[in-house]
Amino acid sequence: MKQPLLIKVCGMTQGDNIRRAESLGIDLMGFVFYPKSPRCLSQLPGYLPRRARRVGVFVDETKENVAIYADRFGLDYLQLHGHESPEYCRTLRRRGFRLIKAFQIAGPQDLTATAEYDDGLCDYFLFDTKTPGYGGSGNQFDWTLLQAYRGRTPFLLSGGISAYSASAVRAFRHPALAGVDLNSRFETEPGLKDIARLQQFINELKKA
Repeated sequence: MKQPLLIKVCGMTQGDNIRRAESLGIDLMGFVFYPKSPRCLSQLPGYLPRRARRVGVFVDETKENVAIYADRFGLDYLQLHGHESPEYCRTLRRRGFRLIKAFQIAGPQDLTATAEYDDGLCDYFLFDTKTPGYGGSGNQFDWTLLQAYRGRTPFLLSGGISAYSASAVRAFRHPALAGVDLNSRFETEPGLKDIARLQQFINELKKA
């Protein structure tokens, strides 16, 4: 029997919003530690998830700073959204961290970069829409491109997923699909999620 898709909500910033989102049964919750992001978390919120696993999102950050954030926020996963090398990932892996490596996708050639990381370095890959920035664009890439992915590392699907995307997600088939990453299309403002929209998506996703 196939496992239910993991649901990750990214870019959380406010304690009460975090608490309410977690109550929906979210599996993973992302916190952005990239200073140029409008969703950057600069201080501890009033509440951090206790059941959902905490994911710290970094862009080309030093390994030392990543470790400091991981300790301070009790992170379960590190999501690397920049140009982090396989050796960078290997070093963090040796320190005991669980990793999610993000790749921006615009064409089939963008999947070739995953090969260097597909030897047990990462727990998950995250496939996002290629933009000048690092995620949170609200734009969706062509998911059919992922049929060219033959790697062993399971992946999370990201980029422009909205409250109305559940049927499309259910229809998408790939043996390595592990879950979905939800962000800007569920926001009332950067860092603040619309709980009703999240609930609508989750309810639709769980339909047989």
